[in-house]
Amino acid sequence: MKCDKSQMLLYAVTDRAWAGKQSLYEQVESALKGGVTIVQLREKDLDYEGFLKEAMDISALCKRYKVPFIVNDNVDIAIKCRADGVHIGQSDMNLLQACKLLGENMIIGVSAHSVEEALEAVKNGADYLGAGAMFSTSTKTNVSSLSKETLRDICAAVNIPVVAIGGISKLNMPELANCGIDGVALVSAVFAADDIESECRMLHKLAEKTVKG
Repeated sequence: MKCDKSQMLLYAVTDRAWAGKQSLYEQVESALKGGVTIVQLREKDLDYEGFLKEAMDISALCKRYKVPFIVNDNVDIAIKCRADGVHIGQSDMNLLQACKLLGENMIIGVSAHSVEEALEAVKNGADYLGAGAMFSTSTKTNVSSLSKETLRDICAAVNIPVVAIGGISKLNMPELANCGIDGVALVSAVFAADDIESECRMLHKLAEKTVKG
């Protein structure tokens, strides 16, 4: 399975810090009901067995909703839970090594912060790019903001989908119009919402307007 641009429109990246009234699983289902088009499970501190069980459960959930499921960084867990793909950062597993382990059918997303990184990722087999961070974000404290000019240059330089990520909210998303992106990746804008389902419905409409420019 490979991704197409329509699947990148509203990209939800999990953050268990916002779980409370709902479990993470319930939050993801609410987001799916609200119209997210792809889900990435991001776990930096969960132990292996906990991560695997969670990945198995959410992978099955996403399959029910016919939405691609991506695992952040961990190729082994992605394979075991039958995820649709993996997203890797510049400091994570080597892309060529990931491609060899995952085969031809799984989606591979790569973080890019410059045109050079974007072109290198495409050359080595990336299926989509996550470009950012576009705005200041508490999720990534060691990454400087990407200019909209650089984002436009990345989008113009590659022939695969590009998703903007990093500190994006309903307030600043319209600033990304006319940049050439195919979607937006959101963390707290989705998972910190009081009513995730209704928030995602609104975010989906806003993302459509932003992508169309």
